[in-house]
Amino acid sequence: MALSVDNLVIRHGEVLAVDRLSFSVAKGEVVALLGPNGAGKTSTVETLEGYRSPTAGTVRVLGLDPVAQRRELSGSLGVMLQQGGVYPVMTPTQVLALFAAYYPTPRDPKELLEVLGLTAVASTPWKRLSGGEQQRVSFALALIGRPSVLFLDEPTAGVDLHGRHAIRSLIQQQAADGVTVLLTTHEMAEAEAVADRVAIVHDGTLARMGSLSELTGDGVFFEASAALNLDSLSAALSVAVREELPGRYRIDGEASPELVASLGTWLAGQGATLGALRSGASLEDTYVAIVGERAHEVTSDPPSTPRRRRRR
Repeated sequence: MALSVDNLVIRHGEVLAVDRLSFSVAKGEVVALLGPNGAGKTSTVETLEGYRSPTAGTVRVLGLDPVAQRRELSGSLGVMLQQGGVYPVMTPTQVLALFAAYYPTPRDPKELLEVLGLTAVASTPWKRLSGGEQQRVSFALALIGRPSVLFLDEPTAGVDLHGRHAIRSLIQQQAADGVTVLLTTHEMAEAEAVADRVAIVHDGTLARMGSLSELTGDGVFFEASAALNLDSLSAALSVAVREELPGRYRIDGEASPELVASLGTWLAGQGATLGALRSGASLEDTYVAIVGERAHEVTSDPPSTPRRRRRR
């Protein structure tokens, strides 16, 4: 395995951030790490990157300890930070040329600027770039050294449609070339677009992990008024109905014409309107079922020591 996490425990003082977390990622696999605020995602990734020592348990990257054997690993890792890491007055051309000099066989900076749609701003200082442009430069910096493992933190946050497509295409290209990718994201569409498997972390533990088909299941999902009488609705439909978030419901059954008609009739009798209705779970449905009302939290783990870009 390219990445291995075994019974990882991480504490921030008295706070238990990660609690006996275990998972692995194969060579050439793209895994998306999902979870709400404080779930332990950032702490786990920082440990894999070698920026943090585990309180207990072990992590291995390409078979090596990322803390004790950082020097051996440094040239094999590409790290994309969500914010910062670049001198404000440096241009994309300058910072890519600088980082290219740290590696024996770097990618061509001009080629990366072109494929990521940054040619027009190649001479613009970092501080004057838009947030999406800064994200694309950060992604280019993660790729410049031809890494074997990529750690990507919210790679498309704030990026426009063209930029998102370019980043997704490069992620898939990297995986096809045997590069292992671990990315954190709060965008379900991002995970669905690029990930081979998804790991959902909740309260410091691994709640679920699998392919999209393994994580999504049967059921009928609809939106309506919050706090419907579920006992009455379940009796009317002869199947169980659950409210997973206010106004979002799941029916344990198939979307037959009879069930849909009965649902519409019951809602009309309650003076409620049927909103979105679909058959089969989405990744978002699965995520919401696991983390509940915390599903829409989008901030990161508790603050940790600021990370600097690794240089050879």
